[in-house]
Order: sequence, then C-alpha cells, then structure tokens
Amino acid sequence: MLHLTLRQLEIFCAVAQAGTTVAAADAIALSQSATSAALQQLEQGLSVQLFERVGKRLVLNDAGRAMLPQALSLLEQARGMEMAFSAKAAHMPVRLRVAASTTIGTYALPQVLARLAQTHPLVRVDLQIANTLEVGEAVQALEVDLGLIEGTSHWPGLEVQPWLRDELVIVASPEDALCEQARHKPLGVAALRQAAWLLREAGSGTREMVEHALLPHLHQLPASATLGSSEAIARCVAQGLGISCLSRVLVQALVQSHALQVLPTTLPRMWRHFSLVQRAGKRRSPALEAFVQACLASEQPLAD
Repeated sequence: MLHLTLRQLEIFCAVAQAGTTVAAADAIALSQSATSAALQQLEQGLSVQLFERVGKRLVLNDAGRAMLPQALSLLEQARGMEMAFSAKAAHMPVRLRVAASTTIGTYALPQVLARLAQTHPLVRVDLQIANTLEVGEAVQALEVDLGLIEGTSHWPGLEVQPWLRDELVIVASPEDALCEQARHKPLGVAALRQAAWLLREAGSGTREMVEHALLPHLHQLPASATLGSSEAIARCVAQGLGISCLSRVLVQALVQSHALQVLPTTLPRMWRHFSLVQRAGKRRSPALEAFVQACLASEQPLAD
C-alpha cells in the first residue's frame, strides 16, 4: 500500500523550492493549512522528517535532499503521462521550458525557434536566458525541460549533447593602441598580459572558456572590469575601455561595421562548443524531440 501521493510530492517540492509553506501554497494554489497538513502527512507516511526549521524558513535536511531529485523526477514523469495520454493533447498547444546561456539565447536560438514554428506550430517555448551556471542548475532541478550551454557541464546526472562550434576571438576598438601595434606583427603574450581585459562574471560559460583558452598561454588574466553581459562587454570594448575575448558570432556585426577589430595574435585559434543538456534518463516528449531536431537542423560551425 502506498503511503504517499503525487499531490504530496508536488507540495513537498514546492516547499523545498519556496522555503515556506505560505509561499509554497501561493505557488500551487492551495491554502497554507492544507499545505502544512499534506507535508505532515507525507512525513508521517514515510516515518522520516524531511525539513529543519531555521527561523521562519523550512530547509531540507539530509533525507529531504536525498528525496528531492526523485520526487521531481516522478512529477516530471506524471506530467509526461498526462500529456501523452490526454485525448486532446494532439490538438492543443504544448509548452516547453527551455533555458539558454546568454550568447546562445540571443544569437543562436532565434533561427531555431523560427524553424520550430514552421514545423510544429503547436509547440510553444518559454525561454529563460541566464548564465551557464544558472542554466545547468535549472536543468538539474528539473525547472526546465532542456538547457543550452556554452562550454562544459559540471553537473552530475546530466546528459550532454554537443551542438554548435563557435570561435573565440580577441577584439579591441580600432582606436586602441594595440591595433596599431598588431598592424606590424601579431601580438605576443607580453602585450596581451599588459592589456586591460573586460571579462564576464564568474559562472559564465564564456568566462570559463576564455580562461581555459588563454590562461595556459598568459598564465594570468586580471580583469580590469567584469560585466554580466557579453553584449555589454563588446560595446565597452568598442568605446576603448579595454580588450576582450568574445564569441565571433556575437561580435561579427560590430567587426563588419568597424566598431571592433579582431586582434591578430601569436596564440592558436580558440574554439568552444555549444551543447544541449538534460537530466540523465529523462525521456523526451514528442514536443521536446521536435525542439531538439530544430536545433540539430542548424548543426554546423558558427565560424570556420
């Protein structure tokens, strides 16, 4: 005989994510008293305490932390069953939750979404744009169906599918003294070490890839400033505030308009991969598979 229900698991996950029964009740359209009662019934049915009270907040203990990913997975499977076996499902819009890192969401996904709209007009995509760290955490917590990241996945339990290849290039304002220096010969490591570098914040896939590509050669990469947007960095570089290493697909329009210049250096060409990530063992719904296929239809290097 089962001692728990899907509704109890839904309430447990909501409390784990919200931190209080009041906030969880608001999120799942239930009264606070009913939420507290269901949580108490769940703990009694399992004969284990799942939360510790810290002030006014409920924080998962070791048993709760162990249970959360299994509960999230069961809820995800239940939602998939509802969608698959609903008589109306084939004729109703389906919503996907997708998270993408900034560069991918801004520059690579628009053509994917356009292609998906043509081939599967009933599939709707709710797109969350964040840095790679936040995207990976959202996928791991099953807050989204699929993530698209730059660089490497560091999360256990995630499946990674390489997607596009993108070149990283070092750029400066055409008025920067380094551009004049580079006209005579490619810049060496000494000149690059002394430059004012504008970098992304810690946790960004671009920042990780830039450090991975440059530190073996420069051995140090002090940031003159850090910004939370690669687009903002490109604009600041164009204003002569420093140099940076950015995605070619991001800077291409600024290079073509002569607002930025790619600096020739003695370093080898630098590449990174864009990847699709999802929870290991997650079965793709027809809608999610359609989205993945729309991504793979543009599977070619972004720069050669």
